[in-house]
Amino acid sequence: MLSYQHAYHAGNLADVQKHALLCRMLEYLTQKDKPLTYIETHAGRGLYRLDADEALKTGEAAQGITRLEAGFPAGHPYLQRLAEVRARHGAAAYPGSPLLAALSLREGDRLHLADLHPQEVAALRANLVPWGAHVRAEDGFAMAQALCPPMPRRGLMLVDPSYEVKEDYEAMPRFLSTIHRKWNVGILMLWYPILVSGAHREMLAALTAVFPDALRHEVRFPPARAGHRMLGSGLFVVNPPFGLQAEAERLTAQFAALAATPG
Repeated sequence: MLSYQHAYHAGNLADVQKHALLCRMLEYLTQKDKPLTYIETHAGRGLYRLDADEALKTGEAAQGITRLEAGFPAGHPYLQRLAEVRARHGAAAYPGSPLLAALSLREGDRLHLADLHPQEVAALRANLVPWGAHVRAEDGFAMAQALCPPMPRRGLMLVDPSYEVKEDYEAMPRFLSTIHRKWNVGILMLWYPILVSGAHREMLAALTAVFPDALRHEVRFPPARAGHRMLGSGLFVVNPPFGLQAEAERLTAQFAALAATPG
């Protein structure tokens, strides 16, 4: 299915959680003078505008990055990336995870991105090919299978499907298990929504059985609007790098402070 458009949700509370932890992991990985590979299976367009009609229609960015940004400590890599993007593209610009990765990586690192939606792929190529990204208009799961184990072997994969269909939940444990067998040193980062239906629970039980040492981080928040089914956002990280648990705990406290503040 190709109906999902992240432009409506860019900068929302789930994005802030995902992007803050992603930036911390990339900061850690780039401290060592060794090349790395970044792979993203569902990349989207990479760059969004929070003053676009789509973002204004949902108001999710106003509830997300607009309210949470002030709670990040000075020097946080997420704040640094936001500042770089705004300096280049204007105050209303917001980076998706591919652009956050591109800004974090160094010469010699590799960046592989996939998406199936024709409009998203066209925008992704315009936004990320200048940064040296390898952009593919194909199924991201197939790309990951073909690339792994990548060269360089150090690195991180972000798996961020839309979960438009039930099969996405059922496929994740098998997919991550297969990738881990091929690329046992890779950091595998899976995002998932926390829904009223509890559709994520069986998937997480299966993942935890296979990866008992993975880091699981969840934040809860009110529905974005009446009738919205998402109550929170989760990340499941296989081979979490040093320091990620501390950042996850700090982020939990930041979200809790937001929930206690009217707005």
